[in-house]
Parts: sequence; structure tokens; C-alpha cells
Amino acid sequence: MFTWPLGDGIELRLLLLQDAPLIFEAVDRNRDHLRPWLTWVDETRSPEDSRAYIQRCYREMAEGREFTAAIWVENTFAGLIDIHNIHAENRVGEVGYWLDKAFTGRGVMTRACRAIVDFGFERLHLNRIEVHCAVENRRSCAIPERLGFTRESVRRQSVWLYDRFVDMAVYVMLAETWRKKKLHEEVPDV
Repeated sequence: MFTWPLGDGIELRLLLLQDAPLIFEAVDRNRDHLRPWLTWVDETRSPEDSRAYIQRCYREMAEGREFTAAIWVENTFAGLIDIHNIHAENRVGEVGYWLDKAFTGRGVMTRACRAIVDFGFERLHLNRIEVHCAVENRRSCAIPERLGFTRESVRRQSVWLYDRFVDMAVYVMLAETWRKKKLHEEVPDV
């Protein structure tokens, strides 16, 4: 089983079908926290929905279009992170993430994001990694900013979020820039 310790009791693990109830429980207790920013929250109504999500992730991973990991803190499920929309020919992927509110403000997602970006460049051989965040979601935008991503654009009214369109900031990191940052210890290894 894939596990990647990130220190301080935080680790990334490969998703398992048996995690479906834990994922559903986390989504269910965090609906108010997640719904303002994520379009899929209302569609997650049962552990079976989470199980179907994991099975889709397996298919996408087998086809090389995604890599998804569960975030665990001190052996408690805390959230998910992935690289999706992988385009192998152009060597581009997009990082997405969500975290249980109980674990926010502790640097968990910054560590997880640092690790998944490193994985994307080193193991998946991507050249460009993007993070798309609703402009108003300051907590989410702070993660790529903290990691030195460049805010490349704002896609105005590009996502329908339940009852309104939202602007999405597009943050970008290039492999060459990431490696230089790591070399200068601005983004330490995990």
C-alpha cells in the first residue's frame, strides 16, 4: 500500500474502498465548510457515493489521468488531495484538495500539497501543475501562494457554484521553477 509520511503524524495514503464510509462521514459533517467552494458536496449522499468516487479514481489512475491520495493525521482521515486532468502529452496536471475543518490552520494541507506537487514533477514527470481556486476562497488560495505558485490568471465567472458563478484564480508552478526553489531550500523536501 502506498503511504507517504510527511512528518508530525501527517501522511498521504492510497485510497482504499474500505475508506468510503470515512470519506462520507467527513463530507457529511463538513457540508457547511465545503459546500461554499465545491460543486460535488450535495451529490455525496451516502457511503456508496464515496465508494463510487473511489472506483472512479481507480479507473482514472489506471488510465494515467489522475493520482488521488487520502490525507491522514495521527491515523484519522482528514481529507483528500489529487492531481487530476493529467494531460500526458503536454505534461500538465491540476491539483485539487479538501480538508476536514477540524484539521485546518495547522499546515496540513500545505504539507500535503507540497508533497503532491513534488510527486507530480518527480514521479509523473509533469512540466506544469495548476491549482484552481475560487478567488473568494482565501484559505484555499493561500496554499499555492505559500508554495510560490504564480497567479497566472483569473477565469471570470467560470464555475457555476449552486446558485452563482464564481471567478477562479489559476495558480501555476513549472517544474524548472520548483526545482530551483527546492535547490535554494525555499520549498524543502518532504
